[in-house]
Amino acid sequence: MDAVTEAFRAEPRTGFLPEAQRRRASFDGPLDIGHGQTSSQPRTVAEMLRLLDARPGQRVLDVGSGSGWTTALLAHLTGPRGEVVGVEIEPDLVGFGAANLARTDQPWARIVAAEPGVLGVPSHAPYDRILVSAAARTLPVDLLEQLAPEGRMVVPVSGRMVLAVKDRDGRVETSRHGSYRFVPLRRSRR
Repeated sequence: MDAVTEAFRAEPRTGFLPEAQRRRASFDGPLDIGHGQTSSQPRTVAEMLRLLDARPGQRVLDVGSGSGWTTALLAHLTGPRGEVVGVEIEPDLVGFGAANLARTDQPWARIVAAEPGVLGVPSHAPYDRILVSAAARTLPVDLLEQLAPEGRMVVPVSGRMVLAVKDRDGRVETSRHGSYRFVPLRRSRR
C-alpha cells in the first residue's frame, strides 16, 4: 500500500464533511461544504497528492484548505517531524476546518485565515511542497516564490493539473497531468 492510500485510510473524508453530507462521503465527486466551496473528488485528491510527493519531515502549504481534509492528509504524509500550514479565505471554513483537523491529533498541522490580498502564507515560507485546491488562470508566481529550491507545487491552471518543480537554482519546470475543474483561486478581500 502506498503512502497516499495509507493517508486516506487514516483520515477518512467523512469526518471533514458537514453533517448533511457525511452519508455521501464515499461518493467519488466533489461535495458542497458551504460558502461556494467543495470537498474535492477523492480520486482527484489522490492524484494530486501522488504528484505532490510529500514526504516525512517536509514543510507543506495547503492553499484552499476548506474542510481541513487535505491538510490532515498532508499531515499524515509529513508525519510529526513535518509541518503543514493550511490557508483558507472563508472565515467560517477556517473554523470548521481547524475543528476537523484538531480531532485528528496532528499538532504539526494547522489552518490559518488568509491575509487580505495575499496568496499563501509568505511569512512562513519557504515550503518544500505546495498543494493548491483552487483553479488559477496562470501559474501563480506569488506561490512559486514561496516554494523552496527543489520543491514541488501542484495546482490546477486553466483546466489542467500542473506540476511545477523548482530546481536548486530557482528555475521552474512544469508538466501537465490531465483536465480538472475546481473553484477559482482568489485572494481574500477581508
